[in-house]
Order: sequence, then C-alpha cells, then structure tokens
Amino acid sequence: MSFTPQTTENIKPIMPTYLAIFDLDETLIAADSASLWNKFIVAKGLAPLSLLTQEHAMMTAYSKGTLDMDSYMTATLAPLKGKSHHQIQPLIDEFITDIITPAIYQQALERIEWHRKRGDHILIISATGEHLVKPIAAVLGVKNVIAIHVEQHNGIYTGATTGILSFKEGKVERLKIWLQQQNHNYKGSYGYSDSINDLPLLNLVNKPFAVNPDPTLAMHAQMKEWTIMNWRHDNNILR
Repeated sequence: MSFTPQTTENIKPIMPTYLAIFDLDETLIAADSASLWNKFIVAKGLAPLSLLTQEHAMMTAYSKGTLDMDSYMTATLAPLKGKSHHQIQPLIDEFITDIITPAIYQQALERIEWHRKRGDHILIISATGEHLVKPIAAVLGVKNVIAIHVEQHNGIYTGATTGILSFKEGKVERLKIWLQQQNHNYKGSYGYSDSINDLPLLNLVNKPFAVNPDPTLAMHAQMKEWTIMNWRHDNNILR
C-alpha cells in the first residue's frame, strides 16, 4: 500500500521504544511461584508429600546454579499428568488469588508502571511453567510472556514439556526467537532478576538490574557496577 503526501503528513512517526524484561520468581514476587504451587497441590491432595522433599533438594541445586531443569519439570509436572485443563485451572485461579497476589512486590508494580508510562514494552521471562506464569503475568498487567511450554494433548496434561526450556541460556535463546517474531526495532533493553541463573540474560541487556540478588549475583553486580535494587515485602515471604 502506498500513501500520498496528503495522507502521510498528519501521521506521526513511530518512535523506537525500550524493552523491559523481568524475571518472575523472587523478582516480581517475594517467593518462588513453582515452589508455592507444589506446596499448594500437596495440601490439596493432588501430589504426595514426598514431592516437597524432592523439590527442596532441587531448589538447593538451583540456588547453586546446578539444577537439572529437565528433571525438575518432570518431577513437578507428574501430579498434573492425565488431568484436564478444566480440572486444574480452578486450582490455579485459587492459588494465584490466595497465595501469589499477596506476594507481589509493591516496588515491582511501581517499576512496571514506570516502564509503561515511558511507553516501553514489558516482557516476563520465567523458568516456571506457562500454566502458572501466564495467569500471574495477567494479574501484573503484562501481556508478553516467555515461560516453559507445558504440553497438553486435547486439553490433557501429559506431564512433559516442549521446546527450549527458558532457563539460563535457554532464556536468551527463547528471547531471540521472540524478538524475531516481533515487528519492532527496540532502542535498548532493561533486565531485572534476582538469580545468578539469569546471568546470560542480564549480560545481554543494555541496562541490567539485580533485584534482591542472591549472593553470587550480588557479587557479580558489584564487580560490573550494575544497579542493585532492594525490594521489601510486608508478608516476609522472602528466601
């Protein structure tokens, strides 16, 4: 389609915007949503108590940067295997309303709003399953989400994942694929995370921020002279 001078003279050019990328767990919320979900489904009788012991050991590995994410997802998705989306979704809704919403950092909401007022595009990238991340992002008012694909066949959870896991370097790979799908050239990027596991992502963005960083990320942020943000939560759900 072509435009005549008369039709284009009143059209304002689209200005380049920035992309603001947020990790979810312990960055936007004062807890790990996957861990809280596992406790929730155990309390509901959907998973055995042994899941929590298994998950605790895996999260210790996560904090050291040595977690096998494939094994973690296999273990934590097992309780959903054979269940329908219609069975699980009401539980997810209850979980987000009762447990996740009260755990949101007020400073996170303020920072998202700061970016929104600037006209920046906002993206959440998480190493948690999309069945949890997408509805949590909706509560935060964020439409763009990259999370681990959780497989369903005809609306039934298979207990498996698909595609590249958005974890460590996988976040960068998934981000690059997402960017290729966008019809937009960004002027620059902001990145926010609490975890050393997100170092590949923070190294990629123009303006990295360490939010309540774990000790290893805090040391790296200080060496790189990155901004460190200390967000606090009244409910004391922090690690």
